[in-house]
This record gives sequence, C-alpha cells and structure tokens, in this order.
Amino acid sequence: MKTKRHRCPHKPTRIYDNGQQPCLTTEYVEKYPKYSNIPPPQSLKPKQEYQVHRGKMEGITTFKSDYLPYDIVKRPFRVPEQFKPKTGEIELGTTYQKDYNAHKIQPVILVRPLERKHTTGGKLDTIPTYQDDYRLWEVQRREPNKVDDTYHPPTEKFGNSTTFQDDFVPRELNPRKSFKPPCVTKLSDVPFDGTTSHRTSYIAHQLEPKFVRSKEEYKPSNQPFEDLTTHRNDFRGLPGQLAKSCKPENTKVGSNAHFNGLTEFQDRFQPWSVSLPEVRKTKEYIPPPGNMDFNSTSHLDYVKHEISPAVPIRPVSNGRRTNAPFQGNTTTKEDFQAWDSCRQEIIKKHQEIPRPTGKFDDLTTFRSHYIPHQIIPAQSFKPLRVVLPNSARFEDETMYRTEYTPKKQEICPANYPSPPGYVYVNTDSHGHKFFRQLTPEFSESNGNHIPKEVAVVS
Repeated sequence: MKTKRHRCPHKPTRIYDNGQQPCLTTEYVEKYPKYSNIPPPQSLKPKQEYQVHRGKMEGITTFKSDYLPYDIVKRPFRVPEQFKPKTGEIELGTTYQKDYNAHKIQPVILVRPLERKHTTGGKLDTIPTYQDDYRLWEVQRREPNKVDDTYHPPTEKFGNSTTFQDDFVPRELNPRKSFKPPCVTKLSDVPFDGTTSHRTSYIAHQLEPKFVRSKEEYKPSNQPFEDLTTHRNDFRGLPGQLAKSCKPENTKVGSNAHFNGLTEFQDRFQPWSVSLPEVRKTKEYIPPPGNMDFNSTSHLDYVKHEISPAVPIRPVSNGRRTNAPFQGNTTTKEDFQAWDSCRQEIIKKHQEIPRPTGKFDDLTTFRSHYIPHQIIPAQSFKPLRVVLPNSARFEDETMYRTEYTPKKQEICPANYPSPPGYVYVNTDSHGHKFFRQLTPEFSESNGNHIPKEVAVVS
C-alpha cells in the first residue's frame, strides 16, 4: 500500500487537542536525507587585486576599427501648403434657437393666509401665584451675644530695657595704619638702547633689472568673415494673409417698448392697518410711613476709648561731632600718580626698491607664450539612423515556443471539503482529515485488477 501525503493549504488548527507541541511533520522532513558534516565548496572566484599590464597600450578601439563612414544625405524640406479660405457665409443658428418656444408666464399667486389679530377690550385683573402664596411674617430682633472684651490701659509706666541697650558700650573709632608699600617708579639713568636683531642682521642686496619682453604685432586673417547663420540660410520669407476671425459680432439686444417701473412686490403688496402698542402705566411710588432708623448693631454696641500713642523703643543715638577736617585721601589717590607721556613716533623703513618711471607694460606670460593655431573640426564617425532593408523572412521562433508542451492543470483534491472519489477515514488531533481512494491496479500473476489505496491528507 502506497501513502501519499499532501501539504495543508490552510494553517493548522487545534480544535481537537489543546496541547502545546506543534505539528512538525512535513513532506520535506520525511524525505530529506541527513548527511555528515561536509564543508562548503571553496570559492573559485579570483581575488580582486590590481594586475599591472606591462605591454604597450594601443589607441585603436573597436568603434574605430569596425566603424565605416557613410555619405550624409540632407533631409528633404517639405513646403507647407498655402491656406485658402472657404467661400460663403457662416450659419450662426443653433438648435436651441430653433427648438425653443417662448411661453407667457403669469405671476405666482401667494398662498399665505391672512393675519388675524385677537384683541379684547376687557381689563386684566389677576393675582400671581407668588403674591398669593407669600405672607409677611413678624420677625423679632435678635439680641447680640457679644462678649464684653474692653481694653483697660495700664496705670504703671513701661521701664524695661532691651539686651542691646544693656550690652552695647559706645567707643571711639581709631583708623588702622596702612602697611602697604608706596608704589613709586624708579627712573633709570642709562640711555635707552633701541637696537634690534632685525636692524643688526639685515643686509641690503642690490636688485637685478626687470626682464622686459617685446610686444608682438597683431596680424589679421586674410580670409573673409562668414556671418551666414542657419536661420538666414534656411529661412524663406513667404507672403501670407492674416487669419480671419470667426467670432460672431457682439450685437446688443434691445427693445423699443416703454419701461414699466412696476415690480411683483409693488403689485402684490397690500398695506395692513397697524395698531399702536399698549403702554403699561407704572405704579406711583408711595414712601413707607414713619421715620427710618439708621442705627446698626455696630453703631449701638461700639464703645469709644481714649488711647495714647505708643512710645518708640528705639535707643537714643549718641551723636558725635568733631572739629577735625575731613580726611578724603584714598589708596588710589596716594598710589596713582599721573606721568607725562608722549606719543611714540612711527618707525618707517627706508624704501630699498626704486619706483618704476616708465610706462606700465601689461604683457602677461599667456599673451607672450600663446601661439594661435588653425582649428580643424573633428570628423564625426556617428552612423546614420537609416533602416537597412532586408528581403529575408524574420524568424520569430523561440525556444519557449518550440519546446513548450501544454499540460492539463490538475486540481489538488485537498482543496475540496469532501474530495470526489475518496472515502473519509479519520481525523488526527491537529485537524488533518485522511481519505482513501480505491483505484484499479493490474496484477501480473493472474491478470486481474486489484484495488489500490491512496491516502490524501487535507
């Protein structure tokens, strides 16, 4: 009995088993033979090293050797045809003007109903719910529950001194003596030595005379100047007429009838009688009887006391006054002394190179060494874009057309929910369904057909 395994087109489902081990059985795992440790084949790719070619380089390329120059044929110029306008008039009529029929339209009648105003001449005498439900209650005045906390000033005099007044002893200030040495510059009696290494080591050399190159004379060309361009060569001024405009004339549509100033609003508007709004009279203010009591709980319960201002506790300052003059000397005034300074003269070098006296020669090395040569344009070896005619038949046969053999596309039986011609056997724990097919097989011994079982996994 032969067994044929199929791979599932869908992902494995675990509807029959809740185990954690995945299904690792595949056709590749079963049929793949394991080999021993075989090292990978060695690469025969040459190393990317620069190989120096010591032979002489030839300036001949494949393009220069294989290229054959052809004669260039100028492209023929096609003369455009002259425009000839058509005779006759343009018909400006449209289908809308032919098919449209003007109809008389009457104004639309308004369907708005008439406004009805419901008014009565009687007097409105009603009492609101607030005025009916609200009753005035007699409220008695509450007595204040304030505690009697009056201030009683002390009778004895405050005579306590502070710790600052007890511990502080006024003393005279004695200035400290300065031990800073006087900053006085000491002048030297030796005269200033102004010699430098540049003045002692510098040796003046005599300069060589400047080389003057003779100026070459300009030699004009003997050939005449060709000012003919491609535009002047190819352009041909052909006489032509301006294009006629096909735009219709903008005629104003007008009417000779008298203008009627009536509008739809003026025709249908009807003046309605408007009544003035009723003015409601305000009630006259009636002051309450009796006198108004302006006394409050604060005015009645407040008791005024006579309080003396607070005595300051600040100690008495002992002012010390002396008749000695003010000493305004500072360390800056004593140490700093203004010195007489004069500006140092600029040290100028003696000009050793004499100035030129003649006329400036603007001849450069490029002008002196440049030799004009006649330019010869390079010949183009580009082939012409000309299709060469060929009388031979084009061979469009390919290896794919000659060697391709069409085969019938078979449908995998595992794609069907119940494959036709197969018998269901069982389902494993991973959800795979197994089927069997009975196919006739010929026996060599007695020549009979024996059914053959084939397993299909879905």
